[in-house]
Amino acid sequence: MTRRAPLELTAPLAARDAQCRMRALANPADAIFLQRFFRTAPGEYGAGDRFLGVRVPAVRRVARDLRAMPLRECLVLLRSPMHEERLLALAILSDTYARPSTSQTGRAAIYRAYLANARRVNNWDLVDLSAHKIVGAHLLGRNRAVLDRLATSTDLWERRIAIVATHAFIRAGDVSTTLRLARTLLRDPHDLIHKATGWMLREAAKRDGATVRVFLDRHADEMPRTMLRYAIERFSAAERTRWMARGKRK
Repeated sequence: MTRRAPLELTAPLAARDAQCRMRALANPADAIFLQRFFRTAPGEYGAGDRFLGVRVPAVRRVARDLRAMPLRECLVLLRSPMHEERLLALAILSDTYARPSTSQTGRAAIYRAYLANARRVNNWDLVDLSAHKIVGAHLLGRNRAVLDRLATSTDLWERRIAIVATHAFIRAGDVSTTLRLARTLLRDPHDLIHKATGWMLREAAKRDGATVRVFLDRHADEMPRTMLRYAIERFSAAERTRWMARGKRK
């Protein structure tokens, strides 16, 4: 009997095969909706981004199937003009970073590649999926000066990466970096940074409400209204009213 040739194990892990799978899932009607939802018109924050029309649950299913894709192939996807292919790359990289079997060398390579391609992590959903799982996770117990650099970047998404990355520290019980970056971002001009910073302050308050309230007492008068509203979202109704009244005195 003629023995069959062994299956080529690397073929399903190539970026081109992932792209074929994503295109098979594409839905033109969803693509139109997503392009509007993520503000891709000229002058909007996602200007020029392109969508296949693949919803997040489907992207996550493909990511699970391709979880062993090597870093070099993930970077091909991350540099794609198609939004969902970048999302797929970040889902795989985030999962790989967190996997116990990934070596410290492998994690460091993912972290360095992420920062080198940070401007390809260029919408809020891409940042929020990955920043804390890769950048934040890598900086636990390490020098965090890179976040201060990112927080003062001219690039909107690098600034969002900086603040969202601190979610990893909050989960570890440390709110200090979140508060430091929040001070840096108090006068940021963009609403997406106001929302992300307020979100991280809200998460920090769950861990250390007293320290966050001290921060708010010092800065509520100068905080953007959206940032303040997000930060106090889990407070009682009466306390929210008091804080928002403080904001009105600006």
